Amino acid sequence: MRNFEDPGRSLAVARHGMAATSHPASTLTAIEILKAGGNAIDAAVAAVAVQSVVEAGSTGVGGDCFAMIAVEGSTDIRAYNGSGLTPVALSRDALRADGVTAIERSSPHAVTVPGAVDAWWRLLSDFGRMSMSEVLQPAIAMSRDGYALTPRVAADLGMQRDLLAADPTTRATFLVAGEAPAIGSVQRQPLLADTLDAIARGGRDAFYRGAIAEDMVDYLRGFGGYHSLDDFASAAGDYVTPISTTYRGRTIYECPPNGQGVVALLILNILSRFSLSNDPFDPDDLHLLLEATRLAYAARDAMVADPSVSDGAVERMLSSTLADRLARSISLDRVTEPLPSFDTVEHKDTVYVCVVDRDRNAVSFINSIFSSYGSGLMAPRSGVLFHNRGQSFSLAAGHPNEIAARKRPMHTIIPGMVAEGGRVVMPFGVMGGHYQAMGHAHLLSRLYDCGVDLQTAIDLPRLFPLPATATVEAEEAIRTSIGSELERRGFKVQPSLRAIGGAQAIRIDWERGILIGGSDARKDGMALGY
Repeated sequence: MRNFEDPGRSLAVARHGMAATSHPASTLTAIEILKAGGNAIDAAVAAVAVQSVVEAGSTGVGGDCFAMIAVEGSTDIRAYNGSGLTPVALSRDALRADGVTAIERSSPHAVTVPGAVDAWWRLLSDFGRMSMSEVLQPAIAMSRDGYALTPRVAADLGMQRDLLAADPTTRATFLVAGEAPAIGSVQRQPLLADTLDAIARGGRDAFYRGAIAEDMVDYLRGFGGYHSLDDFASAAGDYVTPISTTYRGRTIYECPPNGQGVVALLILNILSRFSLSNDPFDPDDLHLLLEATRLAYAARDAMVADPSVSDGAVERMLSSTLADRLARSISLDRVTEPLPSFDTVEHKDTVYVCVVDRDRNAVSFINSIFSSYGSGLMAPRSGVLFHNRGQSFSLAAGHPNEIAARKRPMHTIIPGMVAEGGRVVMPFGVMGGHYQAMGHAHLLSRLYDCGVDLQTAIDLPRLFPLPATATVEAEEAIRTSIGSELERRGFKVQPSLRAIGGAQAIRIDWERGILIGGSDARKDGMALGY
């Protein structure tokens, strides 16, 4: 349990409904939707639409979405892959002919067709009680009337000043006289307000066809993109079957590739081969977590891609044979070297929302534009800020994640759910780009190995291994308590450049009929119930 001599957030506790997000306005919107008669999916879409306005550096209509829905807590979980495809005219050979040797962040080639709006519309149509028009009204009002910048949003905006200054529309939208505005500054996005209003009135087709699509396509093609109106008109996500593993007697569900949820499950499978202590600062346990993460991410970069070209990857990654082999390769005395090489791992920006309603419909929902403020490219008439998810593609011939026409890149965003006793007991998620798979495993280990409460598990300090090295970024409490011991074993421990990730979760206590929520202080948000 928490040491109450240390300041920290309290658990949120309620009976009827609860939401946990990374922004106060988003959480409040979700609760208002629930109290107005909406269900968990109505509240989740309304909340993430608000975040597309007030936390635009992390998510937006120009991004992608993954979701899992447990109707009345059933383990017959529906998962949705709302990640977009590359243009039909795009290929590795076409890029090479254009002299492209790397997919840069602000390149149109980093922009796949955004999948979020299609996902919102489909999930509301299939599971919601409210219309798209009803759930988008709070976001429309905030984008038109204005919103005050919260501390983390203002900090992220300041770090991306140069990126935002490079595009005339982002500069006019987010900066004041070329500089990042301060905490509490009121910002408005009238172009986005008109776009959201069009979606509210016309549904998904208002985004993927007509004037908004023309604006997006014209803008991207003006930079050399291969996008066409047909690419946008044919955009559609897919319902997919969740994948799972068992950890300490609970079933952990994730979305399948092209997301990296399978990596979180592999880390848990490796950890399950060991008996861990109940001390969240135990150096042996953290050593095991680091090594399991490094091994699992190496496997990820060799195998995880669009399932249309990586058939069998999930079975291989979740096999007992692989978990046994990787677990046996770990020594508690020294860091494992060498490891298979893998690409640069960075902390990226995403928003995660979880909602549980009075009927115990549970939603695990994640929406992202990848890097903070994505590609930095904004369509000039519609105010759509584009993601840069295509940077996750490889230009190596024959790689499973090789860029190609109508293909989804490897995705980092992963909503999670936990079931126990035949019912879902917790939707959860951890933001932070590539960190998310490790973040899922670490959060669950703290809950089920250390036995701490949900908010404490979220608050405890984090660490993360950098790619292809034994360098570990660690938050201060870990560095000062066991940093020297990790270094004795061969790790190089350094301060994290920014807060590592962010988490939200809601635990369903079926026996007592209550909901218990936690939200990460590394972000601006909160868990709130009624």
